[in-house]
Amino acid sequence: MTRFPVDAPKGRVLRTFEYLGFRLIREREHIVMVKDVEDGRRIPLTMPNHAHLKRSTLRTICTQAGIARDEFLQAYLRS
Repeated sequence: MTRFPVDAPKGRVLRTFEYLGFRLIREREHIVMVKDVEDGRRIPLTMPNHAHLKRSTLRTICTQAGIARDEFLQAYLRS
């Protein structure tokens, strides 16, 4: 099983989430993104605004946003 990257660059992580359908709402101390789902719901995603994100932080963000590990990793490798 492929693992999350150890120290992922913030720009690449943002591109990955945009590829997965999230759009940037705000970028200050934290980065806020949201995904509009077809049934009218909005899935929020909040992450720290650091230059690099740790593996454990990425795992937690994906869990909270309902993104499967494999789905994130495939999108990350494409970005």
